[in-house]
This record gives sequence, structure tokens and C-alpha cells, in this order.
Amino acid sequence: MDIVLRDRFTALWQKYFPGAELPITLEFRKDSSDVQKVPPPGGWSCLICQINRVRNGTPLVFDANSIACPGGLMFAGYSTKRPPDFRYFLSYGKSGSLDGERYKQTPEIVDSWEKMIPEFSSDGMNMYFTRWDQLTETDDPEVVIFFARPEALSGLFTLANFDQSDPNGVICPMGAGCSSIILYPVLEEQKQKDEPKVVLGMFDPSARPCVPLDILTMAFPMKKFEKVVGYMEESFLTTKAWARAEKKIERSGALYRKE
Repeated sequence: MDIVLRDRFTALWQKYFPGAELPITLEFRKDSSDVQKVPPPGGWSCLICQINRVRNGTPLVFDANSIACPGGLMFAGYSTKRPPDFRYFLSYGKSGSLDGERYKQTPEIVDSWEKMIPEFSSDGMNMYFTRWDQLTETDDPEVVIFFARPEALSGLFTLANFDQSDPNGVICPMGAGCSSIILYPVLEEQKQKDEPKVVLGMFDPSARPCVPLDILTMAFPMKKFEKVVGYMEESFLTTKAWARAEKKIERSGALYRKE
């Protein structure tokens, strides 16, 4: 990790997004087996709930054994297996045996949707989550993930589109909360050489209990994020209009700390 980049962004973030939460980072890395990993949960647990500790300053390392949710295993690239009757689970369920989440109208729509999910494998890799200010020279993050409220999101969204004419610099694919911070931004980082897309997410109702009120995520592929840091001070962030937004961000941060 470029420590100059780390410290430069930290200073710019504090200047233009006062009181807003620093992002966390994601990296897949091959390590020896003695690296301490998150232990298997004692039952079902959402990955989004687990990484809240990272937001509070505790770096975490996961492997396939650290994740109990089948969806989390799939969207982190550790499994291609679906739970039994997944097509019914995501739609209207099975009478008398399975309650459906009703996120899709029919099992057939689930089948079609599944075919559109990109393939991704992290087999043999460990998944590192680290808060931005705790990165060291040995880290090499692939994704920078913001947990943010609307005023901060408006700035991040506009920064993501600042250097391009394409109006779709930010995408919002439907999926589990973990897909919006792992699967889709990692694939953008790995496969989109020139203009990787930023991913807006955390709309999954099942993941919402794991995040505070009014918080969504915006995940930047690292290649894109480095560009963003480079042009922050020539952007709208230096205008009077954004100065008014800064005051709202600061008030929002103060309210968040009281919750």
C-alpha cells in the first residue's frame, strides 16, 4: 500500500467529509495456514454483521470456514453451491416446508437471475478487511468500501462520475449485501482494465439489520479509487455548494455518534 496515498486521502476525507466514517478495504491474499482467522460462528451469522468490527477498528481475516451463510460463501467466492430449494427460498417458498424471502416473484425468475451472476472464485485465498487508516505497506487492497449516509454518498457518487462522460459510473446490481461490497466491485477491479464501475449497495433487506439507520455502501475498485483521490481537489468539493453539504455531513456525523 502506498502510505502517501493513504495519508493524503485521509486528510482530504477529513477536510471535505468532516465527521464521516472512514472506509474499510478488502483484499484477497494467499497466506500460510497459521494466519489467525475469524473463527466459525456458533450458528448462522451474516457477514455484514461480522465486519462491523472492522468499521470500529478491528482488522479481520476470513476464509471459507469463517462464514456460515451460504450466500456469503457464494458471493465471497468460496462456494458455488446453492442451498436446497434456493429458487423457492428466494421467491414464494414451499407450502408447509419452507418460508420464502419473496425477493423474486417466481422460482423461474430466480433461475434466470442466477445465470446472470458472474462467476468468481477465491478458493485458497484469505479475505482481509482493514479500516483505511490502519493499512500498512504490506497491504494491497482491491476494493475501498464506504458505509455512508446520503450527503456523503452524494459526494462519492459525483466523484465516481467526475472524469467520464458515461453517466453510469456507478452501478447497483441486485443481490445480497455482501455481493455489493465483494463480488461486484472485485470483478470490476479484476476485469475492467480502464474504467471499472463503482458499486452502490446494501439494499438487501436481510442485511439491513446489520447496518445503522440510513447507511448504504459505495464500493470503489482500487484502480478507480486511486484516480478519485488524484482529482478530488479539482472537483466540486472546492465549491461553495459543497461547503454547505459539508456542514450537513458534520451534523450527520455528530448525530451518528450519539446513536
